[in-house]
Amino acid sequence: MQTSTTPRCTIAHRFRFEAARRLPRLPDDHPCARVHGHGFEVELEVTGPIDAELGWVADYADLDRAWRTVAAELDHAYLNDVPGLENPTSELIAVWLWRRLGPILPGLDAVSVMETPTTRATIRAAHLA
Repeated sequence: MQTSTTPRCTIAHRFRFEAARRLPRLPDDHPCARVHGHGFEVELEVTGPIDAELGWVADYADLDRAWRTVAAELDHAYLNDVPGLENPTSELIAVWLWRRLGPILPGLDAVSVMETPTTRATIRAAHLA
């Protein structure tokens, strides 16, 4: 017996912010123990059914609106001074973003934080189950 299912899809939107930080739990001789800056990229992924009428999972503008609720706290900030980011590793920035954006962005499925073009920390809804 065949059943009709609504296709599901994941959409993603990337954002950027510039910030300084230090990782205070590292040994003093580790380069990241000193204050340094990054051009961080954040990718938000939303997963859900493709709306039959609109033909999309969500409006990219919804992801943009959600991002704007946190962007000012992060951009050109010293991350260690942001409440909840006293040890601002990429992993903990991803968790911080998830906690802030999850409640206001239906279908949020993943948050990735890239501090360089070759590194990424990702938290997924499946990791929280």
